[in-house]
Amino acid sequence: MHAKDVMIGSVVCINVGDSIFDAAELLLGARVSAVPVVDDKGAVVGIVSEADLLRRAEIGTAPRKGWLARLLDSDVSAANDFVAAHTRRVSDVMTKEVVTAGPDATLRELVELMERHSVKRIPIVHDGRLVGIVSRADLLCALLSREPERPLPQPSDTALRQAVIETLEKRPWTSRWPTHVFVSGGIVDLWGFVDDAAGRKAYGVAAENVPGVRQVNNHLRQMPASTKMGL
Repeated sequence: MHAKDVMIGSVVCINVGDSIFDAAELLLGARVSAVPVVDDKGAVVGIVSEADLLRRAEIGTAPRKGWLARLLDSDVSAANDFVAAHTRRVSDVMTKEVVTAGPDATLRELVELMERHSVKRIPIVHDGRLVGIVSRADLLCALLSREPERPLPQPSDTALRQAVIETLEKRPWTSRWPTHVFVSGGIVDLWGFVDDAAGRKAYGVAAENVPGVRQVNNHLRQMPASTKMGL
């Protein structure tokens, strides 16, 4: 799947020439925590969030620095702090370095961008114009769209057992100890020994993802450390 498959096309955005009051009203009305900032040509020039509007002189929340911080502060830094708390322009408080992606970006690429830059949403840009936005919520919707449906007809227990065995073979975490798979009525029972708790969990998850498996009873046990030392 790609960005164009999951993005919201009707993007709530604000013009770079608008005021912080316009931004606050828009965020509240649209019930979103951040919106892209665009110029008159529709190009993304920034993004403004609730956090950008919290430290304001109008409501007495402008940041206060201790005497040591004021002593070490530069004139430029003090001036920037003043502007951020008193300006009425969105352009002065918005984040100017915006992480964007194209419509053909894969979901993997979008997630990597979100993690690398610690952002919750990615504006989608095409030919220099904003065409959509992908948020974490949109990725969750994509995940739900892939929720597996129970296959029909239900495979036989014999076929299902073989499918589970093949799924569990030759994995990096495949146990070196004997393991056994039993299937009855689509319910899988796993017996035997594994090296650690992580391997035990991996066995269960792998079996659950085999089409036709209705339930997994994981009876696998972790091999005692004393036994491993005797090898």
